[in-house]
Amino acid sequence: MNYPAPSQEIDLGSIFPFDLDQFQKDAIASLNAGRSVVVCAPTGSGKTLVGEYAIYRALARGKRVFYTTPLKALSNQKLRDFREKFGFDDVGLLTGDASINRDAPILVMTTEIFRNMLYGTPIGQVGISLVDVEAVVLDECHYMNDRQRGTVWEESIIYCPREVQLVALSATVANSDQLTDWLNRVHGPTDLIYSDFRPVPLEFYYCNPKGLFPLLNDTKTKINPRLANRGKKRQGDRGKNGRPEAPSIVYTLSQLQQRDMLPAIYFIFSRRGCDKAVAEVGDLWLVNNDESQILRQQIDEFLSRNPEAGRSGQIAPLYRGIAAHHAGILPAWKVLVEELFQQGLIKVVFATETLAAGINMPARTTVISTLSKRTDTGHRLLNASEFLQMAGRAGRRGMDEQGHVVTVQTPFEGSKEAAYLATSKPDPLVSQFTPSYGMVLNLLQTHTIEQAKELIERSFGQYMATLHLRPDYDQITDLQAELARLHEQIAAVDENELAIYEKLRQRLKVERQLLKTLQEQADDERQEQIKMLLDFAISGTLLSLKGKNITVFSPVTAVLVGKTSGASPYLVCLGQDNRWYVATNEDVVDLYAELPRVEVSPDILPPPELMLKPGQSRRGDVATMAIAQSIPDPEASLHLSPEVAEQLSRTTAIQAQIEAHPIHQSGDVAAIFKRRARYVELEAELEEMQAQVEQQSQRHWEEFLNLITILQEFDCLDNLVPTQLGQIAAAIRGENELWLGLALASGELDNLDPQHLAATVAALVTETPRPDSRVNFNLASEVDDAWARLQKIRRAVLKVQYRHGVALPVGLENRYIGLIALVEQWALGTLWTELCENTTLDEGDVVRILRRTLDLLSQIPHVPHLPDALQRNAYRAMQLIDRFPVNEVVE
Repeated sequence: MNYPAPSQEIDLGSIFPFDLDQFQKDAIASLNAGRSVVVCAPTGSGKTLVGEYAIYRALARGKRVFYTTPLKALSNQKLRDFREKFGFDDVGLLTGDASINRDAPILVMTTEIFRNMLYGTPIGQVGISLVDVEAVVLDECHYMNDRQRGTVWEESIIYCPREVQLVALSATVANSDQLTDWLNRVHGPTDLIYSDFRPVPLEFYYCNPKGLFPLLNDTKTKINPRLANRGKKRQGDRGKNGRPEAPSIVYTLSQLQQRDMLPAIYFIFSRRGCDKAVAEVGDLWLVNNDESQILRQQIDEFLSRNPEAGRSGQIAPLYRGIAAHHAGILPAWKVLVEELFQQGLIKVVFATETLAAGINMPARTTVISTLSKRTDTGHRLLNASEFLQMAGRAGRRGMDEQGHVVTVQTPFEGSKEAAYLATSKPDPLVSQFTPSYGMVLNLLQTHTIEQAKELIERSFGQYMATLHLRPDYDQITDLQAELARLHEQIAAVDENELAIYEKLRQRLKVERQLLKTLQEQADDERQEQIKMLLDFAISGTLLSLKGKNITVFSPVTAVLVGKTSGASPYLVCLGQDNRWYVATNEDVVDLYAELPRVEVSPDILPPPELMLKPGQSRRGDVATMAIAQSIPDPEASLHLSPEVAEQLSRTTAIQAQIEAHPIHQSGDVAAIFKRRARYVELEAELEEMQAQVEQQSQRHWEEFLNLITILQEFDCLDNLVPTQLGQIAAAIRGENELWLGLALASGELDNLDPQHLAATVAALVTETPRPDSRVNFNLASEVDDAWARLQKIRRAVLKVQYRHGVALPVGLENRYIGLIALVEQWALGTLWTELCENTTLDEGDVVRILRRTLDLLSQIPHVPHLPDALQRNAYRAMQLIDRFPVNEVVE
């Protein structure tokens, strides 16, 4: 490895004037030894210090560090923090549409921007963008679990040059050792620095209408026995419908206030729920006079700067130390809430779980209002990582001796579920690696298909698939070993002899089948004869009996003694076994007219208890015994037809040949054939298993190849080389680069006015909203017409994707197209308050639509091969949209 030489020692005491935890010292030692690190430690334990050390070291050496975060908001926060810590001029920020001080030694960016930068150079090489970069800090690395963003993290690690040290900072995950092992394989020597020590320990509580109780027992391993027993014995806290009742928010907060457990983050999993909570407790005063004055001053100052940003119904509660924080709120208002909370001026923030995703807002207490959440597939219990991520926000280092986590009783979850989650270990990292059109086109611009395959096979997803398939690989090895053993045993038998023996066996089978057929034909003919002979049969005639009424193992030879009267008389017979039988014509299997009749005296009568019904049978006496003994055994061949006799001798001859064959004589015939059958069976099993494993282990590559096929169908690839259209799509970042590239290159948007272009671009990238979303503005006919003209392309992409099992989004569904009138109105200068009054969408959602639109508009001027007019209009449209509160102000 050509890592830079270990640095001259930096005096840790001068940069960190406090004692470092052991895991921090270990991580610094690994970095100084030129190794990458995966630092896995609980939220709030001081992982960031390791990243900061890498920055101090780079500054001392005249080198650079890239600091990546999963979210733009986190990047902005890091920019503010680092400027304060390292000096204004030493820190820069890179976003999709802007760069601030991009040549600074400390450059903050989202992981996606870093990945895009790496696309620009052949993988593994240090391009222009990475000159002098000695380390890249991947903050919040557990974001690899994120369905939408996970791929970006894996790509960043795979594509990052080996000589750049990686500092991956992650919350505790179950398989940090696997993550480290993967990094060792795809990037270079990497150490796992793991710590489950929390500098501010957590105490778990359970709140119900009776009060606030410790959730766990003294050893923190199980539920508090008082809570466990109480649930069984007491029904007192049940509501009207017999289900447990949830304590009110006001009651829960009063419990926290009495115990000096504020400030708190109160997690509620819906935006409406957060806003309702603010309204419900809005009359509470949670701040003292001094705090109230500071709050008033800062809020008033903010509102005078941004009069449109005041959130309806939430200004008054904010003065009293109460706020909401969720994706539906204006970003500027959220930043205000975060800053006030960090100063300890806000005492409770009602937040959705997005707050737990890395924004630096620790509290003394977190309240988790419910332990289940609604997902695309219905309600489910929180998983351990989600619970721990929220719980981990409790306890401020240097301010609290203990962090408090309060779980709340609901009608559906109780202390049992809370204790289960509080004692659970974190979940493992799962790979979300998914190839995209952009990935395919960007890799094929600089790499061969073989190199691209090698890169895909280096993904964490592939590594995990290989691990997951290890038992299958072992089974394949076992099957191969068993096949080899059987092959050896089979090879010991002479193939020619076996072929002769097998031929004889097959021939015997055919001859036996023929014999059976001939016998059946002969039997049918004989039955016809017997029917006729029975009409004339008299006492003393010899018969053979077996049938529906005479249920014997083998036919009984009997003498006919008499017949009952009637149209279908029954036959009364005495058998060789000295038993009386009452039979029907159908029970007679043979009749021996050729043999002399047996003399039966007229005095011989059946016993009186023998009922004359078919199937009746009684034992004979001494007198009948003499007759029974005189019944001869007819020869089996007596009625044998010549054809049957001839076939029988042929069959017997083949049987004799088989018995004389050496393989038969070896006495191991069954085992030989069993082995051969087993061999064929195992071969099929092995083939099936190999195909299955191949399919699973090649899943990502198959997806990659599917995307190549689709791109070729739309002329974005000529064989494997990106065409002009492919280069357009490759330069775009979005969820479906093919669709965006085709739309921009179609010519349909070239001559639209900036406000109309903005609205049409919004339709290209906006996600499907809630079904009840409404907008009161009318859409301009120019936008409607442009969108209608793009439908042919949209339908074609949807159709081809469906055929290849690809489910990437292709613009806004037509029934929601009215929504984008918002974008047009905003571009025309409509006031923010008026815009929001005319839609059911939350402010945060409107900002998100406008920002997504802005993101694509900002890319258009840099996409090759697009007409100047379109690029100019995109730039103008950006200027129209990019104003408060849509713009991201970074001072």
